[in-house]
Amino acid sequence: MKITDIRLGMLRVPLKTPFKTALRTVNTIEDIVVMVETDSGHTGYGAAPATAVITGDIHGSIIEAIRTVIKPKVLGQDIADLNHIIRLIQGCIMKNYSAKAAVEMAVYDLFAQLYQAPLYKILGGGVPKITTDITISVDYIDKMVADSLHAVERGFETLKVKVGKDIGVDIERVKAIYAAVEGKALIRLDANQGWTAKEAVYALHKLEDAGVRLELVEQPVKAYDLEGLKYITERVHTPVMADESSFGPREVIDLIKMRAADIINIKLMKTGGIANAIKIADICSFYDMQCMIGCMLEGSISVAAAVHVAVAKSDVITKIDLDGPSLCLYDPVKSSVRFNDADITIEDAPGLGITEIDGLELLP
Repeated sequence: MKITDIRLGMLRVPLKTPFKTALRTVNTIEDIVVMVETDSGHTGYGAAPATAVITGDIHGSIIEAIRTVIKPKVLGQDIADLNHIIRLIQGCIMKNYSAKAAVEMAVYDLFAQLYQAPLYKILGGGVPKITTDITISVDYIDKMVADSLHAVERGFETLKVKVGKDIGVDIERVKAIYAAVEGKALIRLDANQGWTAKEAVYALHKLEDAGVRLELVEQPVKAYDLEGLKYITERVHTPVMADESSFGPREVIDLIKMRAADIINIKLMKTGGIANAIKIADICSFYDMQCMIGCMLEGSISVAAAVHVAVAKSDVITKIDLDGPSLCLYDPVKSSVRFNDADITIEDAPGLGITEIDGLELLP
């Protein structure tokens, strides 16, 4: 099974409601879809969104990186030589993590198809069912409370609440949501780098003193502020999770050595794909540190790949934030991964099991 071509497409899916964080507001998921074709007639699928404020990648850079750099390197390569192909993808261009991730997951899809097994079994096995949280976008307090209650009614038992806009209002937002869902759902906070270290300690102390029990707080300070992250971790009871501060294995090792965070958030668009995600999980397992697996605002193709990783590494990936498809008005992708609100399951089909993509616009 040798790679003969890589084709690209654009897939647009509207969101049920606008996605609002401290960094941006989005109304539609727009993924670049990668189709890696082979001489055996098999096709592997991957996808990547443009997340300029986090990864630095935009649609144009993803397309050009794949077409002009990655594609020439992998054409003609035998899928059976997986590690060699991954080294080619990761080594042919600096950064460009989303482009690498999209191609790499398509290659993993083909590798699992080659051996006629679901991807998670190729990665080590596991129970093909996980439960995700759902994001509550930053908004007026009453709107966030209503959104939280609606999520609980849909069966979500963990809410990831976006904050980071205004420290005083953030505290009131969280208090109101906690009062509304206490005993019904856990709350994770995600400040998306919106606070300073002192603001984060102040806010978390206020919440802790008020009896608000949070599962974790995600990336309260700027990605580069590892000292600030450490400052917070040492001063609050709430577990602190590194997201934008932890792209690849090297950053994770630095965070662990500094004791700057309690939890690591793995995202395929940050790691450049599945291989580095697995390395991070293994590093964290060695140091007895928990991981979450998350996603950008992306559709079900790339999130499906993350689901397979989560199942295979469930011993260390104990928290799931793969709600992208649940935020969409509909899912145009038919695959073996079933997204049913909080519950995500994998059916027994080779690779990612993708059979149809409605509304895909092929790029010239």
